[in-house]
Amino acid sequence: MAKDHFPLPFMDQMLERLAGNKYFCFLDGFSRYFQIPIDPNDQEKTTFTCPFRTYAYRRMSFGLCNAPATFQRCMLAIFHDMIEESVEVFMDDFSVFGNSFDTCLNNLDKMLQRCKDAHLVLNWEKCHFMVKEGIVLGHKVSSAGLEVDKTKIDVILKLSPLLTSKVLEAFSDTPVFTDVSLKTSRR
Repeated sequence: MAKDHFPLPFMDQMLERLAGNKYFCFLDGFSRYFQIPIDPNDQEKTTFTCPFRTYAYRRMSFGLCNAPATFQRCMLAIFHDMIEESVEVFMDDFSVFGNSFDTCLNNLDKMLQRCKDAHLVLNWEKCHFMVKEGIVLGHKVSSAGLEVDKTKIDVILKLSPLLTSKVLEAFSDTPVFTDVSLKTSRR
C-alpha cells in the first residue's frame, strides 16, 4: 500500500493564529479515527488473523499506516472554509476562537452544526466552552499571547539526571565517551 504523505498542520502557525483571541472553545473528538468508515472495497486490506478466523476493520483503526493522514484530510474537508478563520484542527483536537463572546459563540454554533452534519461525535467530558485561555498541544493560549504550559516544564525538571555513560549509550549505537588512555601511542 502506498504511503499517504498528507501533512499535519504546522503547530507553530496554528498556535500563532489562536494566540491573541479573547474567547476559545476547545473540543475533543471521540474515538478519533474510529469515526471514519472504511470503504467496503478496501476493508480486505485491513485483514488480520486470529486463531480460528480472519477479521477486517469496518472503521479506520488507530494502527493503520495512513490513518493520521486520512483523518486530517477528512477534518480539513469538513471544516475547509472555517480553518484559520474561526477553527483550528489538529487531528481530533478542535479549537474554536473569536475576539468577542458573540463571535466565538457564532463560530462554535457553525462548527457544531458541521460536526452534526458529518456525524462526528465529540467527547463532552474533555470539551471546554467559552473560556479566555486554555492548553493546546502543550502551550497556553490566551488574549495575552502564547506561552509554554508550565506543568510540562515541571515534569521535565523533576526527571532524575542521567548519571552514567551506560545509560546514555543505551539510547545510541556508539559509545558516548571513549577512554583516551587506550588511544595514546607507546614510544
